[in-house]
Amino acid sequence: MPMKQLVLDLGAEPVHTLESFEVGGNAEVAALMRQFATRASREHFAYLWGEIGAGKTHLLKALASTERARFISPFSIESEFVYSPEVDLYLLDDCEKLSPVAQIDAFALFNEIRANGAWMVCSGAVAPAVLPVREDLRTRMGWGLIYQLHGLSDDDKVAALSQAAASRGLTLSPGVLPYLLSHFRRDMRSLSSMLDSLDQYSLETQRPITLPLLREWLQAERE
Repeated sequence: MPMKQLVLDLGAEPVHTLESFEVGGNAEVAALMRQFATRASREHFAYLWGEIGAGKTHLLKALASTERARFISPFSIESEFVYSPEVDLYLLDDCEKLSPVAQIDAFALFNEIRANGAWMVCSGAVAPAVLPVREDLRTRMGWGLIYQLHGLSDDDKVAALSQAAASRGLTLSPGVLPYLLSHFRRDMRSLSSMLDSLDQYSLETQRPITLPLLREWLQAERE
């Protein structure tokens, strides 16, 4: 397989589950999301915020895979913002990107969810108090529990990637993962995708995953 084709694999959509979420310093949030997954949470609203790559979208898409759940992005069609009796968990991602029209729809959806006893988890890049949305919607974003998601430390990332590699029978030479962290995109999705591509390239070239192989791959990607 040509190396340039491997680069395209980085865009593959991963499977999001609560089990595959790298918890790190977010144990309380992970426990709460499991309650939302089973509709066992006494709180019906939650808002998650944090930096890109912290896992906000991962958690919302994991919850969206449960029954009677709906994932909504700022770019979803208008009907997705309409309350339905067949849905009892709504996941609204990237709230800071909501258009003025979408903000009106989201406001109405909040009211319907509360009136019908359903659940909702929202996410954004910043805390609700400073979201760039209309005031009445900002107030509703803060109705329930608010958590800041903390990104994984470098040690956490190395441990998670090492475990993922071991579970697939991959042998990584010392230094491969630290080099990845210092020379590549640092979010877990990109790092995991890179590991997948390295595995494929290792099989194609029949060479072990070592620093020289990694440097060769990265150099080919830049060309």
